[in-house]
Amino acid sequence: MITIDYFSDVLCIWAYGGQIRLAELQREFGDRIRVRHRFMRLFADTATKVGEGWKDEGGYEGFGRHAREVCAQWPHTRLHPDVWTRCRPSSAETAHVFLRAAGLCLGIDADDTVDDEARARFDDLIVRTRCAFFERAQDISHLDVLVGLLGPAGIAADAVRAKIDNGEAYAALHRDAEAMKTYGVLGSPTYVFNEGRQLLYGNVGYRIVEANVRELLEHGHVAGAPSWC
Repeated sequence: MITIDYFSDVLCIWAYGGQIRLAELQREFGDRIRVRHRFMRLFADTATKVGEGWKDEGGYEGFGRHAREVCAQWPHTRLHPDVWTRCRPSSAETAHVFLRAAGLCLGIDADDTVDDEARARFDDLIVRTRCAFFERAQDISHLDVLVGLLGPAGIAADAVRAKIDNGEAYAALHRDAEAMKTYGVLGSPTYVFNEGRQLLYGNVGYRIVEANVRELLEHGHVAGAPSWC
């Protein structure tokens, strides 16, 4: 088995469009891989990143057009027209803390091994959180909106709030940030293989990701060993 650290921001359009690749990777390789989700602060302050950062291109309206142009390339996406134009989450941090709290309730921390059923429930909650924003234009910077997504995961809302209130969820998110610095991750999404020796960042095609996984599965990972991928 190999471990893949998958860094993303739930408000990242590339991670939304690319989640189909991650799902296919997990379907194809099954229990030969373990994906550890880690969250990064790309959209921690959307007023600065989008409102100010895209001011010359139309601000939130311009960023919304950009999102629609990106999704027009992907037939599997269903982008809501209100994304970034009317629905403007102030930060992704609420969602990241919420997901870390939910993961802890399932026994998942980024460095822990848990059963496949719990990991599948966590993976599904991450996908539903992204889709709540991108496909239904729900403001996932509000905790009440996020708590409404818990039903299929079988996690009690009070348990999630407790993990947030006692600081455990923030501590887990901090560990993601430390891992990001250790590996030198620059953007969302990023696949990290081989304890940080191989990184694939951005809109990378599935066959490229698959080739790296096959190389590691077939030949193992040795520090300093050459790879064809």
